[in-house]
Amino acid sequence: MDWVRAAAAVIGGLLLLWLLLVLLLWRARPDELGAREALRLLPDVVRLVRRLAADRSLPRGVRVRLWALLVYLLSPLDLVPDFLPVIGYADDVVVVAWALRSVVRRAGPEALARHWPGQPAGLAVVSRLAGISAS
Repeated sequence: MDWVRAAAAVIGGLLLLWLLLVLLLWRARPDELGAREALRLLPDVVRLVRRLAADRSLPRGVRVRLWALLVYLLSPLDLVPDFLPVIGYADDVVVVAWALRSVVRRAGPEALARHWPGQPAGLAVVSRLAGISAS
């Protein structure tokens, strides 16, 4: 019976931490970014990740993380099922933000700009998501 309480505490703690991360990400989003605009960015973000993953000038570890991200995004299995309103897609946003921040730390913001396939406004949103401060 003690293991059930311990497991419930761990699961509850992880869920609370996940909800906190989603809340922080939502608060950090640009004011003009609504759900509709975020969905419009999705194809450009997938192309960006694919282009970055194929770039042999980036460190191998970065490319491996990006390929893993692509597999996760294209996989029907998610940490939080997508049929749940709002939070279903929030886990994907958190995972993408984490991966892009990792890429920026290792490869620099120039890599994002070089491979961005969409509009400059979309790049500004993705840059902010990746932790690049606006100059």
